[in-house]
Parts: sequence; structure tokens; C-alpha cells
Amino acid sequence: MNTTYSFEIYNSASLLPLEWNSLAIENIFLTREYLEVLEKSSPVNMICHFIGIYEEAKLVGIALTQFLFAEKLESFGERDKCLKTSVRNFAFKNFASHVLFVGNNMLTGQNAFAFDKSIKDFNAIKTLQRAINQLKKELKANGKKVHITSIKDFTETEIKPLQAEFKNNYTFSTQPNMVFDIDKNWKTEQDYIDALSKKYRDQYKRARKKSEGIEKQKMSLADIKKYEDVIYDLYFHVAKNAPFNTFFLARNHFSFFKEIMKDNFLFYGYFLDGQLIGFNTLIKNGNVMDTYFLGYDESIQREKMLYLNMLYDMIAYSIKKGFSTIVFARTALEIKSSVGAKPIKMYGLITHSNALINHNIGRFFNYLEPKTEWQERNPFK
Repeated sequence: MNTTYSFEIYNSASLLPLEWNSLAIENIFLTREYLEVLEKSSPVNMICHFIGIYEEAKLVGIALTQFLFAEKLESFGERDKCLKTSVRNFAFKNFASHVLFVGNNMLTGQNAFAFDKSIKDFNAIKTLQRAINQLKKELKANGKKVHITSIKDFTETEIKPLQAEFKNNYTFSTQPNMVFDIDKNWKTEQDYIDALSKKYRDQYKRARKKSEGIEKQKMSLADIKKYEDVIYDLYFHVAKNAPFNTFFLARNHFSFFKEIMKDNFLFYGYFLDGQLIGFNTLIKNGNVMDTYFLGYDESIQREKMLYLNMLYDMIAYSIKKGFSTIVFARTALEIKSSVGAKPIKMYGLITHSNALINHNIGRFFNYLEPKTEWQERNPFK
């Protein structure tokens, strides 16, 4: 018997069917609540769509897409303000300024879709492909032609069924996802410190000594709102110095996140002499702790080793609360490696609407996503 699958494209989280969350049990980043946060406080240059896949009347699959249009972006990374940047920006405006991500460009890992256990992968993926093509048609009808379509972030095994279905796509690999596995026997931060080799125990002590005078505070919704402007400046400082940026968060992003996600979203402020000088955020996702955005004052960051101290704080908290894994995501690979995170290679698929460019998309992609050289560390005995 040939089952027919259909799809529905939703352009607002408020329209999602009631049973949506029954498919998002294993991933907080596909729940209606999180998608509402994403929609209501998304970056200025992002439009979200949500796809429901149906087997007759039953919802059997859910997916997230983000359409990013670069016209509203000031910065593609401020570091290389030279010819290369202007060439890259020209290439971007004309060939890559409209990107449709299937998945979540603000997170690392498989946050693109979830399917009911009963549904065959290839059926679900075929239907998803039809939905993506339909969405592209609708965007084009509204004057937004999609240049690049990208499905991201998958491990080597997760990408296989997608490669089989999306045949004219180029498989790329970006910076790895830095993942920290918590030893089952650790119950306290001290257990972690004891597991470090002497060199890295010394690094830990040095960082902790440097941070004297800094007070860390768990911030409530009211606190986040009170410091909203300072928080945004600290975030923006870090974001605009990243080598490559496709979006900037909305100013109300963190307060809105806290309001909707409550205790699943943690916001920690770091204060020096009564001034907020840095913050980090964490999201509880089942027994996995996802690190989210952070910000800091660069001058104090260096002197106080603030970033490294934040990493140690996240590890300590996650051990204490019994989490099994911390997702440290991309960027700052070496320093994350020095606290014990391990790289997991991540893959995605990319295709361009222009056949000629698509033929050379591998080269084009490597130009847009500069390679990072880094040295892996092992801090444990």
C-alpha cells in the first residue's frame, strides 16, 4: 500500500498544530515555545518558516527553515577590512545574499527536523524536499529569490540519507562541534579538576586566581530587562569580531527567551565593581546542556581570563546538575579543547540556484567559509 504524505508550511509559530510538541520531545529547539522565541525575537534579516509533514491527517514530521537575506547586515566580520572583504561582499550580494537554511543557523547540531519513529526516512525526506521547493516558489513570488539552499548540521551517519535524496547538492564540512562528555563518576567540580593533568590544573588555578573580584550572578527576567542595553553591547562586541557573521540577534532576544523558556534558559551575569562586564547563557535540552550566546568587555576579558572562567563555570554547573554532555558549539576551538571538549565533524548540504555556480559550489563555499587552523589539546591525565 502506497502511503501519501503531504506537507503544510506555517509562517508563524502561533499557527502550529497542537500535537507539534509530541514530535519535539527529544529536542527543545523544535518545540513550539522555542520556535516562538525564534520568530518573535529573530535577527532582523531572518524569516522563519515551519513545516509539518502529514501521513493522511496525522502529523509525522516537523522541520524548521530560516531564510536569511544579507541586505540588512552591516558586518560580515570586521576583521579583514580590505579588498578580500569587498570582493566577498560583492560575491555575497549578487550570488549568496539570499540563503535558505533548513535547520537552525544560530545553533550547532541537528536541529532541522524530527520524524515520527513509524515513518521511513526516505519518505519523510522526499516530502521535506517537496516542501522546500514549494517554499522557494512562495518566497520568489514575494520577490525573494533563494540563491543558496543549505541543510545543516549533521554527523557523518545523519547526513547519509539526505545525500541519497538531495542528489545535486555539494556536501560540505564546517568547523567541528565542540562537545564535552561528562564522566559518569564526576559529581562535583573538584572531580573534574582532579582528572586534569598538571599543566591544565595549573591553567585552571591561574584562571581562577585572575578572576578574583568578579562576581557571578544568575539573572532573572527583570534583571535581564534592566541591563538589556549593556547586554546587547557586550554581545555585539563579540559577534561583530567573529570572522564571519550571517546575522545579529534582536535587542530583546535574551529577555524574550527567558520569558518564554523560563528555567530551561539560564542567564549568568559577571560583575566587576558593580558593572556588568560579561554574560553567558545556557539552554537545558534534556540531559544535554547547550551553551548559547555570550558577551564580554574585551579589555577585562583578557586581563581576567573571563572567557576561560566562563567555560569552567559551565562545566561545573553541568556536572553539579547531572547533565551528561555539554555542547560548546563552534568557534574558539582551541580554548574549548583545552578544557576537555572534543571536536565532532559536522556536515551539511548546499546547492545554488545558478547551475554554473552550483557546478563550482565547492570552490565557492571554501572561499566564503575560511578554514580554521587550530591545535587540539587533551587536558586530562
